[in-house]
Amino acid sequence: MDTQSKTEQDVMAAWGDQRSPLLSIICLTYNHAAFIKETLDGFIRQQTDFPFDVVVHDDASTDSTAAIVREYAARYPNLIKPIYQQENQYQLGVPFSTRLFAQARGRYIAYCEGDDYWTDPRKLQIQVDFLEKHRDYVMTYHDAFMFNSRGVVRTPHLTGKYRKDATAVQLQKARPVSTLTVCFRNLLKELPPELHGVEVLDICWWSLLGAHGKGKFIEEIKPAAYRVHEGGIFSMRSSKQRIQMTTHAYYNLARYYQRIGDQPLYEYFMIQVFAQALASISPLSKLQALGQVFQNISINLLRRLTPGV
Repeated sequence: MDTQSKTEQDVMAAWGDQRSPLLSIICLTYNHAAFIKETLDGFIRQQTDFPFDVVVHDDASTDSTAAIVREYAARYPNLIKPIYQQENQYQLGVPFSTRLFAQARGRYIAYCEGDDYWTDPRKLQIQVDFLEKHRDYVMTYHDAFMFNSRGVVRTPHLTGKYRKDATAVQLQKARPVSTLTVCFRNLLKELPPELHGVEVLDICWWSLLGAHGKGKFIEEIKPAAYRVHEGGIFSMRSSKQRIQMTTHAYYNLARYYQRIGDQPLYEYFMIQVFAQALASISPLSKLQALGQVFQNISINLLRRLTPGV
């Protein structure tokens, strides 16, 4: 059954008398008129034996995104809970995604922005079943593929060691995860003040969630679709801009862990800050910087060996 003919009753048929959502899907959208239908169809296509709802946050789109969301909300009023902003919250620096987690009614959160979409109708059922049975895990994730208007540009999205489970410490160290694939326990009610203003918030979420358990990679779920396009907040930034955004996130995570007294994680993220900073410097500048460091070391060593010079 395609979503055009799937009614709200069809979606809710296996829920029995349950109506309070066990899971909330969080969808942030802005000027995604060309994509949002595919995203919402991926939600409606989900086959679950538990109730879920969909919180769609339109961040004052200037195209027809809000009108499309209204159309779906009218067809699925018990499923889709829209929020329409009059002023763009992202430009104001408001971390609205985390605020939505706090407002969500579900015990679990699944996240997908309005330019991406899910391909597996059993995705949510598989992820929630696992989390319900394994209390030592705080989140689950699976694979994705990257594509643009010309076709697939990268598959799989996760490779090597990242196609595995994550320990709690690995999550705390901001282990890379395909954000549009996650399903996690709804424990992030507010951000620490150090993380206000961070643009790459998803890696901060994984770090904070790591305090509560491990991460599970579920290979059997079909890959989700991560769209690369000109309006993408992160994917279409230059390499240097992405490094700067990530460095800023690492620095603020370091400040957070320093405040709560976690020295190992503070040191880990400070090392990442320096590593990211070096990655943004040209090879010639790196050699010049290293030369200056060695020169300073030599001068200090000479002064120690020859007092009075």
